[in-house]
Formats: sequence, C-alpha cells, structure tokens
Amino acid sequence: MAQKKILTMNKIAKIGLDRFNDEYVVSDSMEQPDAIMVRSASLHEMEMPESLLAIARAGAGTNNIPIDRCSEQGIVVFNTPGANANAVKELVIAALLMSSRRVIPAVDWAKGLKGNGAEVPKMVEKGKSQFAGPEIKGKKLGVIGLGAIGVLVANTAYNLGMDVLGYDPYLSIDAAWSLSRGTHHAATLDEIYTQCDYITLHVPLNDETRGMIDSAAIAKMKDGVRLLNFSRAELVNGPAVVDAVKSGKVGCYVVDFPTDEVIGVDGIVAIPHLGASTPESEDNCAIMAADELRWYLRDGTVRNSVNLPNLDGGRAEKNRICIIHKNIPNMLAQFSTVLSGEGVNIENLLSKSKKDIAYTQIDFDSDVPAGIIEHLSAIEGVIRVRIITPEK
Repeated sequence: MAQKKILTMNKIAKIGLDRFNDEYVVSDSMEQPDAIMVRSASLHEMEMPESLLAIARAGAGTNNIPIDRCSEQGIVVFNTPGANANAVKELVIAALLMSSRRVIPAVDWAKGLKGNGAEVPKMVEKGKSQFAGPEIKGKKLGVIGLGAIGVLVANTAYNLGMDVLGYDPYLSIDAAWSLSRGTHHAATLDEIYTQCDYITLHVPLNDETRGMIDSAAIAKMKDGVRLLNFSRAELVNGPAVVDAVKSGKVGCYVVDFPTDEVIGVDGIVAIPHLGASTPESEDNCAIMAADELRWYLRDGTVRNSVNLPNLDGGRAEKNRICIIHKNIPNMLAQFSTVLSGEGVNIENLLSKSKKDIAYTQIDFDSDVPAGIIEHLSAIEGVIRVRIITPEK
C-alpha cells in the first residue's frame, strides 16, 4: 500500500507527528500531498492539488484557510476545538487581574527607579498609589461566547468569587453540561453591556461578529468597563475602543491581537498573541490534528470538521465508499441505484449533512466494480468520491 503523504505548513510539535506510523510520510516539502497540517500559515493563495483530501488546522480558528473553496473541491477542513482552551483560559484570568491592578505600568514605572539606591523603598511607597486598582472578587463578568474557552473562563471566574453572566445563543449541549451552575444566563448582549464590570469575548470571527464591539455597543456599557479580547482583533472596532479608553469610558482594554492603532495607547494592554503559546497547548493541538487526519485518511471518519458533518462509521473492515455531496433530495436513492446496477450489496450506510454539504459512507463486502468512482461522480450534486479498501 502506498504511503499517504502529509505536508506540514508550519512547525508542528513532534508529539503530534509521532502519531503517524510507517503508513505515512511527513514533510514540509512535497508534491501532491494527501493532507496538510497547518498552524498560522495562510492557504488562501495556495492552489489546492487534486490529491488533497484534508487539511487539519492545529488550533481553533480557520481564518487562514479558504473554507468555501475547500468545500467546493471536496477537501475536509478540521480544527482542534478545546485543545488550547486551558492555555487561553489561564491568560484570560491573568488579563482580568492586569486590567484591574495596573501591574504592567507599575512594573514599568518601578524599572525607572533603578539607580536611586537606598531611596528606592521610599520612592515606591510614595508612588505606588497611582497604580491602585479594584479586586475582581464580587465584580460582574460578562462572557460572550460559551464554547470550550468561554466555559473554562466562566467557571474559573466564578470560583474566584466573580458574579458571572454568560451569553451564547448557540450554546451546545456539551458546553451546557460543563458550565458551572453559578453562571447566569443573559438573553441578550445588552444585558452583558449594561450590567457587567468586565466583558470578555470568546466568539469566532465572521460576518455577524466582525466589529460587534463598536461605539454604539461601548456606549451601552458601564463607565470604566474593562474589556478583554482573546478571540480576534476584528471583533472590536479599533478607533472606537481607542477613543473609549482615552475618554475613560473603557477603563482598560486587553487584547491578544495587537494592531498598530492600539499599540502604545495608555490603558490598552496589547499582548503578542500568546493565548495558545504553551508547550502543552501546542502538543494537544498537534495530537488532535494528527489523529483527525489519520482517522479520515484511514477510515473516512470525520471529527471536528468545520465544513463537513461529523460522521464515524468505525474502522473500515470492508470496502467503503466515501461520498461528499450537496445536501439535496434523492441523493441516497441515486447512490443505491448505481451500486445495485453494479451488483453491489450495501451492508451499511451512514449519511449526515451540515448546511449545504452532506457526507455519506457506504460499506460493502464484494469486489470494487471497475469505474464505480466515475459512475457515482457523474451524479449531479456529487463533489468527491473516494474508496477505502482495507488491507487484507
């Protein structure tokens, strides 16, 4: 059996690459790969080779991947939700404290005392009051977005004594089970804006969320609100938040995605995208991304895809046809007709859809008919057909 080729577009943690056995060859330079592993490299200008079956992003965000184009070509795109959640959560908690206690400007000020010898302690006591700030205990935190990271932030903040208000109209069942009962439900964003002393963003960047924190949203917030953004810079209107910080409407803005307009503004803490920069997070993401590719290439299993439905037919013990197709009526009947015409008896069939795309697995025990891929591909609405034949 020919080795499956994995192209790496960034440095991937070795513990993840070690998940690939001798059935795979992994390299940062190869032609006609079966799959790509990527972290931050942009694939928008890349011409996707016909051989490419899947892309795994070692991280949660997929803004660097052309999702629509991949869907049109039948390329499955995976991400690794939750793999870096604890790392981001820990930095968000640090940001909560930094936004209140003015630790960073205080440390910078203390550095300037160097050279004053025995006078330093007196200077510290005299100057420290300018950096005073409130405790977070008893304050109200608004968490916008209760995915893997948002839930961890909400639970930890509650355990630190904060009153937590959460907003997420798309809250999943798994997230709801993980969420502390101490988190209160907000029915609208306005509840978050008008009631909270601190607001933290944990939503994906899309057309609905881009620029959601603008001057109108900020105007609804409490005076001196402290705003945290560990999702994407574009969720917040830069000029609006700069003006709000300068006016005192926003007491502090902490962002993990610096832009030129926010750097150097007093009251804004710009962190150089350190949310997931821990060895544990990089290892977790690499392991999850590698496993997603192995499962899909070996068995056609889809887990954590952003453009296909999750579907797990188990280990491919028999011949398996994997079909990516449009989510339109009569597709399964047409597949059955083609297969029965070739004398194939369907032993198991699984099919699920996600918005406009559907994915079907068909298992059978007979030989693979010649030309079956071409016959199935000729059906209107079929995007890609692949046959997996397990080793005997």
